[in-house]
Amino acid sequence: MINVTKTFLPPQAEYQAILKRAWNTGWMTNRGILVQELEAVLRAYLQVPNLVAMTNGTLPLQIAIKALGITGDIITTPFSYVATVSSIVWEGCTPVFVDIHPNYLTIDETKIEAAITPSTSAILATHVFGNPCHVEAIESIAKKHHLKVIYDGAHGFGVTYKGQSLFNYGDVSTCSFHATKLFHTGEGGALFCKPAYYERMFYHHNFGHDGPEAFYGLGINAKMSEPQAAMGLAVLPYFESILKERKAIVDTYTQALLSSDLQLLSIRPNTIWNYSYYPVIFKDETQLLQVQQALNKAGVFPRRYFYPSLDSLPYVNGGVCDISRSIASRILCLPLYVGLEEEALNKIINIVKINLC
Repeated sequence: MINVTKTFLPPQAEYQAILKRAWNTGWMTNRGILVQELEAVLRAYLQVPNLVAMTNGTLPLQIAIKALGITGDIITTPFSYVATVSSIVWEGCTPVFVDIHPNYLTIDETKIEAAITPSTSAILATHVFGNPCHVEAIESIAKKHHLKVIYDGAHGFGVTYKGQSLFNYGDVSTCSFHATKLFHTGEGGALFCKPAYYERMFYHHNFGHDGPEAFYGLGINAKMSEPQAAMGLAVLPYFESILKERKAIVDTYTQALLSSDLQLLSIRPNTIWNYSYYPVIFKDETQLLQVQQALNKAGVFPRRYFYPSLDSLPYVNGGVCDISRSIASRILCLPLYVGLEEEALNKIINIVKINLC
């Protein structure tokens, strides 16, 4: 069976050796030595001023909305994982959808301003598949209209745009460290923010504590555990080799499929990408389903990221986005992971090409 992805696991002995350091202290959570160490090495590796490690990638979005005092309408993308929009609704705000760019698949910055009303308080945009949004245009719009900017960078670990980590853009950026991601902690995530917001974000993720017997304000429990941090510390030394192997697979796919009638993802200029996914866009849903069925029969299981378009969810009413709905119905992510053998890769490519006819 060939799935769309496969978790990269470091040598078990290396993970256990790191975890033993926490084990010996008896300190498994509440920001132990490994969580603090992971935050420090990630700050250095990513060249970011600060971050807060958390237990998953959704809580950072919810905390960002809450901590920034955002209310009312939030302009967002309909083409993302459901957590992007569910976080908005969960925090009592209203998602207002703006359609996406047909090639980059990120929110179309040229359509944002028309969606702003007196009720708008923020923009929450996704760096889809690690492909950067037009951050300069979004920043300009946000400043003009006094809006906060949050970036869902779930797929953005290791991506740089104009020489900077993606996480250095916006008031707040978030990332997922889920086991399906390039860098992972099994389950986990992180929040990155401007220095002025750091203290507020930190307290919100730790029940609102200001010391053991005082409270800064409202908070929840979003803390990362020591076993999660140990996994991150064990995976990080392999990240460059992970990138190298994934790039080789992406290059093979692209060389084989570039001459087909499939639409491939356009990466925004000035981006050093992380090869997080390999999406292909078919001419119509019928063709997609034909290829998907053929792959499934051969034991290959790609994934329809992202389907359905979030503007069609039953608990939202933020407008219809035609481009997003069209793309969502026609896009399929092909298998991409460390250890995907050449024979399997060629098998996938051949099935796709044969069934395009």
